[in-house]
Parts: sequence; C-alpha cells; structure tokens
Amino acid sequence: MNLPNYISLFRIILIPFLILIFYLPHSVIGNFDKNLIATGLFILAGISDWLDGFLARKLQLESKFGAFIDPVADKLIVIASLVLLVELDRISALIAIIIIGREVAVSALREWMAGIGSAGSVAVAFVGKLKTTIQFVAITLLLYFEDIYLIPTRLLGEIAINLAAILTIISMLYYLKKAFARN
Repeated sequence: MNLPNYISLFRIILIPFLILIFYLPHSVIGNFDKNLIATGLFILAGISDWLDGFLARKLQLESKFGAFIDPVADKLIVIASLVLLVELDRISALIAIIIIGREVAVSALREWMAGIGSAGSVAVAFVGKLKTTIQFVAITLLLYFEDIYLIPTRLLGEIAINLAAILTIISMLYYLKKAFARN
C-alpha cells in the first residue's frame, strides 16, 4: 500500500456519503444543500483521481494494486452517481445503461486482451479521455442541478450526458475494432 492507493480507496469510501446525502430527511437538509454537498463530493473524487495518478507517476509509486484499484474506484463512483441520477429522475435509465454497459464491456475486453498478451491494443485513447471528461462535467452539473445565475446547469448537464453517451458508444466501438484487428 502507498499514498496513491490510499487516495483511490478514499474515492471508494466517498461513494456511500455521496448516495446517503440524498436520503437524509428534508427536515435535516434541504435539496439545494444535498445537491451542493453531493457535487462537492463528486468533484473531490475527480480531484483525487487526478492526484493519485499524478503522485504514482511523480513519486514512482506505480503498483499492480494501484493499476487495479484506480480504475475500479473510477467506475464505482461513476456507476453510483449514474444510478443515483436515475433515481433522482435527472437522467434516463437508457443513458445510464449505455454508459455502465460500456464500462463493463471495455473492462472485460481489456481483461481478455491482457490474458492473451495484447493489453496495449486497448490502451486508453483520446476518444476515451474525451468521453471521461465530458461525463465528469455532465455528472457534476446534474448533481448540482441548480442554475448558477444565468447558466442553465440542468440543461448543460443534460446536453453533456447525452454527448457522453454518444462518445461512450464511439469509444467502445473504437476499442472493439482495435482489439479485434489485433486477433
């Protein structure tokens, strides 16, 4: 265990808090505060994702456990957030299924390719990074869900999550094409 791995585990520990905040009674905390806290927790998770990778590279603390736990933590926080957004009726189940399905499919594809010695053929590509960035922005906006002055946060979140779903499909097809071209 090292600092980057602890940061990845911290991201997993944030998940129950992100979810439970919405189950607190309105007499304890109002909707605006729930949205604000959940958004803050999700942003904190995003920062911790960047930080653990940065520290692992900078301090040369990359490890097999870190290579395993970092993407697991990422996927868990995204999946938990998407399910929560479906429950809050902020996104459709179809969007969540597309994004979650892709995560499962690409993870399985990477595992399979690693098993046959071709892990590099499904390395993260620009389209995957773009999808992840837009997905992060979309989830952040949809968790916040309140307009910021004249900025229509809800509308921008809906546009971004739909774009993320389209990029999700494109990136999955890209990875599948690359994997099957190698075999």
